[in-house]
Order: sequence, then C-alpha cells, then structure tokens
Amino acid sequence: MFFCLLTLESPQAPQFPSVVSLLSPPFFFSHSPGFPPRFATQPPLHTLIHPSFPLCRRSLPKFTVAALQLSFVTFLFYLDEDPLQPMTSDETVSVGGMVTLTCRVAETDNSSLQWSNTAQQTLYFGEKRALRDNRIQLHRSTPTELSINISDVQLSDEGEYTCSIFTMPVRTARATVTVLGVPGTPQISGFENPVPEGEKVTLTCTSTGSKPPAKLRWYKGDIEVQGRPDVVESVPDDPTYNVSSELTLEVTANDDDTKISCVVDHDSVKHGEKKSEQSLRVLYAPDVAITPEERMAIEGQRFSLQCSGKGNPEPTIYSWEKAEGELPPLAKADGAFLSFSVLNKSDNGMYICHADNGIGKGRGSYTLQVQDTTAMSTSSGVDHAVIGGVVAVIVFILLCLLIVLGRYLIRHKGTYLTHEAKGSDDAPDADTAIINAEGGHSGAEEKKEYFI
Repeated sequence: MFFCLLTLESPQAPQFPSVVSLLSPPFFFSHSPGFPPRFATQPPLHTLIHPSFPLCRRSLPKFTVAALQLSFVTFLFYLDEDPLQPMTSDETVSVGGMVTLTCRVAETDNSSLQWSNTAQQTLYFGEKRALRDNRIQLHRSTPTELSINISDVQLSDEGEYTCSIFTMPVRTARATVTVLGVPGTPQISGFENPVPEGEKVTLTCTSTGSKPPAKLRWYKGDIEVQGRPDVVESVPDDPTYNVSSELTLEVTANDDDTKISCVVDHDSVKHGEKKSEQSLRVLYAPDVAITPEERMAIEGQRFSLQCSGKGNPEPTIYSWEKAEGELPPLAKADGAFLSFSVLNKSDNGMYICHADNGIGKGRGSYTLQVQDTTAMSTSSGVDHAVIGGVVAVIVFILLCLLIVLGRYLIRHKGTYLTHEAKGSDDAPDADTAIINAEGGHSGAEEKKEYFI
C-alpha cells in the first residue's frame, strides 16, 4: 500500500462530508462514500509534503481518505491499494490435518506467483512443482491466484510461508501456519483399591503431546468439580507439552460406583472427545432394613422376618434380639431370617437385627403386632363384600343393556321386514301390506299373509 494525493479547491470554505474521527492533528478520517463532484490534481501541492510523494492513480476502486484543511484548500490523502500486491491469510491446523494456502492479486500483468516454505524453498512456481514432497499438491492456479494443499501436517511444518509475484520490483506476502499438537488420551492414576468411607482419595490425570498446553477438567458424574491448577511441563527437543492435574475427594457411601472423569479441553479436539473414567469403590458399613414375608401376623399361624443389609462389602454376619428380652421359644434365628412356627400374643414387641460386613455394623428394627384370628375373618369378609359388590354392578349393567336392546329390536322388527319386502320381486304385495298395516282394518291373519 502507498499514500497518494488529490486536492480539492474551493472559492469558499470547503465542505468535506462526514469527517468523523481524528487521526492526528490536523488530519481527519472520513468514512463517507460521497465526495465533492469535482476533483483536481495539483502537482505543485504534493511537493509541499515531500518531493517524492506520489500522485493518485486515475482509477481508485478502493481507498481510505484522510483530509488536511488549509485555508480554502482541502488536501485529500488516499491510502491506495496496490493491485499487484499479493494477499494471503494466516492458517491454523492440527497435526495430521490438511491446510490450504491461498495467494491472490487483484490484477495481473502476467507475472507468475510462487509459494515458498519456512526454509525459503520453492514449493510451487505457478503450476510447476518445485519441491518433491507428495504431501504438497496444487489446489488452484489462475493468473490471479495460486493455492496449494499441505496434507498430513506435522509440527515441523509450522512457520511463515511466503508468496511472491515476480514484478518489478518483486512483491511478497507472508502467511503464518500454526500447527496444533493433538493431546493424547488422558490417564488417571492414584486409585487402585476400595477406600473406606470418610477417607480422602487423590487422583492424578495426565495428558501428553499438546501444543499449546491443554486444559484438564474433572467431572464427578455429570457435575464438573474443581481440581488443583494444571501443571505444565515442556518436552525436551519437542514443541509439545505434558499436562497433569490432581483431584482430592473425601468419599462417602453415596460415592460408591460413582464415575470420575478427566476431560481434555483443547482447540484440536471436540469437548469430551478425549477423556478417561475411573469408578470409585467405597467401603462402608451396612444399612439394615427388616421386612415381613407375610402380609399380616395372625395368631396361631406361621410368620417370618427377613433382614437385609446394604453395604460394601455385603454383610455376612447377622444376629437377632428382642428389645424387651430374649427371643421367644418358638422363634428361630437362621442368618438373615427370623421365623415363628406358631404366633401368639406373647410374641408382640420390637425385634432388632444386627448386620456386620467387617467394615462396620448396622442395625434395623421391626415392631411385631400379633392379630386375633377374627382379624383375618374380618379382612376376608371385607374382601368378599368388595368382590360381590363389583360383580353385582356388572350384572346390573348387563341386564340394562339386554332390556334396551330387546325393546329396540321389537320396535324395529316390522319396519325391517317391510323394507325387505320392498327389495323383493313382490313389491306390490309389500306396498299393500304397508297400507293395510297403517289402516288397521285387516285382521292379524291378513297381515301375516301379506308379510309372508
């Protein structure tokens, strides 16, 4: 790009539209697309700035304007774009990926475009390949564009690439290629054996090969948890980094079988694409519950209780006791079960089960209330009454439906037979039957004769 000069003369105070922002006194910058309709180049005026200050080209398709106002003369400075100046763009690519380098010019004078690598080795000169590297291929070549593809990009490919056009003088442009080192799948260490409830466990997550350094995130289930700040270590003779992070947790029984995840966050991979999981195993005392195997405890019948303990590991030792004293003579304890061969009123009371899994002990209780035999009869009577009531309602509904259906068929039987007669070959007789039926003067035998 270069500066050039146009001037506008005015017999009065100059009117320059949309002068909106100050660059450096007394220069102003205008974003207005509209300018005074008459421009006049003044060669003597540009020498006031510097003898070598150039004049603008006649065609100004793209420009930026700065204005300097002196008395009744406005100087217009254009930042003119060189149509032969190559244009490139910086690119970012991951290791193993492909990058496209594009060089364009606005106009052409039939000069050739050329791409060079970071070591200033020519890659392509127009359509001709100069460096024997099968990873580098021609993408597009026109008089105003030269594009090349570099596949299977490596970290060594990072750097500045140069596009040149061999005009007089030679014009160049540079494109910086940034290569991202893809981090490896993280590895979690520090957890091998189950941890007793209430103790702390420290997990370490490590990922290698990232560039720039990756960020490690910890998740407990689906919830992100905060670990210690990442530790970044550079790799000797390698531009990549190793990253590690630690997470310390105080575990509870609810953490048993909970998944702890370490996820790599990096521009070269999608979130969650690189992660590692570790399931926690927590040792805790059993939580005990007692459930009856029969719905009701009826005097004179059998009855049993089952003790279940949920812990890690599962409890293996069970014991029973009665809160008010010893177990009844007819009660038999067998591991997790307490059975009564014959219940009686003296069995009432609270029964306690103890479960031991080696980590701790848990206990549960159940209050037994023995019912009289009449309770079962009452219950059965209630059940039978409910069933009988439901059956009676169903029978009543069916009878109502049958009565309604019978009355409907009786009312519409004559009409149905009449219509059947109309559809037969004896239509005149059927009509006569209808007339006689409506008149009511004929006997039942005559009506039957016509219907037949």
